[in-house]
Amino acid sequence: MTLKERYRLTFEYFEAAMPYADTELKYVEPFSLLVAVILSAQCTDKRVNMITPALLGRFPDARAMAMAEPGDIFPYIRSCTYPNNKAKNLSGMARMLVEEFGGKVPSGLADLQRLPGVGRKTANVVASVLYREPVIAVDTHVFRVANRIGLVRNAKTPLSVEKQLSANVPPEKMRMAHHWLILHGRYICKARTPLCGQCGLRNFCQYYASLRKTIRK
Repeated sequence: MTLKERYRLTFEYFEAAMPYADTELKYVEPFSLLVAVILSAQCTDKRVNMITPALLGRFPDARAMAMAEPGDIFPYIRSCTYPNNKAKNLSGMARMLVEEFGGKVPSGLADLQRLPGVGRKTANVVASVLYREPVIAVDTHVFRVANRIGLVRNAKTPLSVEKQLSANVPPEKMRMAHHWLILHGRYICKARTPLCGQCGLRNFCQYYASLRKTIRK
């Protein structure tokens, strides 16, 4: 099977099985999404969605959060991973938004990555979800699923996966591809116990093929 055929079959399956896919982070406007994505680093979306209502109720926009010290933010996010660092990043991010961007979340990837707590993955998520940019964020789910299916070859880093996916996914499908791969990894192609029996991709998945070979031996 060629790489082109593998992509075609993968997207045909997702388009039929998951015609609509979007982020599971709850947000109402750009600032709340940016806050949620920063909090989601190495933390589940479910946990983040439990944290953000109270946090954003107290600091509803960049100007309100910019006036807060990390110690003011910490009690609201103490149940997520790395709360001390994230409190510092949220405070610094909000201040930069106010001081340099008029309190608005910028759309450019370079500007987004200048914000404290915003790396390449976070910037890509915001650009994709908010601004419909044809970019793909590679988290642990996307990295795992893309490698297992065989959409990428010898991809050892998230950046390598991102570059290969970007080269092969049509721009109009990029945003959906990001969510398809995340959700598939979250609910089917799990890290430790993948549900291969429930997977519609198993007929051409390289990981499943390797499992079958191992069992035969």
